[in-house]
Amino acid sequence: MSPAKSPKSPAKPKPTEGKPDRSIFETFPNPYPKRDYLIEHVCEEFTSVCPITGQPDYGKLTFQYIADERCVELKSLKFYLQKYRNQGIFYEDVTNAILEDLIAVLRPRAFRLIAEFTPRGGIHSRVIAEYTAKGWKRPDGAFPAL
Repeated sequence: MSPAKSPKSPAKPKPTEGKPDRSIFETFPNPYPKRDYLIEHVCEEFTSVCPITGQPDYGKLTFQYIADERCVELKSLKFYLQKYRNQGIFYEDVTNAILEDLIAVLRPRAFRLIAEFTPRGGIHSRVIAEYTAKGWKRPDGAFPAL
């Protein structure tokens, strides 16, 4: 008796031109650069592709940051995130790649990205990546601790 064959894996996603270019981001001057205040943006409809199965991954991204001199313009953030729509990328990679790009462009005092992905196979995934600028100390209540 021959061993049972495993079902054929779905086609893997075709490679894309790479991760989105951070030059897509537009910024504007922080209107209160001397004040530490929390800015939060939520993207309820983030989409990327599982690099193993080729199936779409859906998630909610919560951006929390304390700006220094620059803030991100939301339309450019939306266009940047849409570039991941057909990108085959793991949750951990996409979360940290987005964070790295925003840090490079904004140079914030602190930044937290919370990525919550819809359940797949009964497993809910949440990836949290953080950054704190060297020398910046969080004032009490200005940026909630984990």
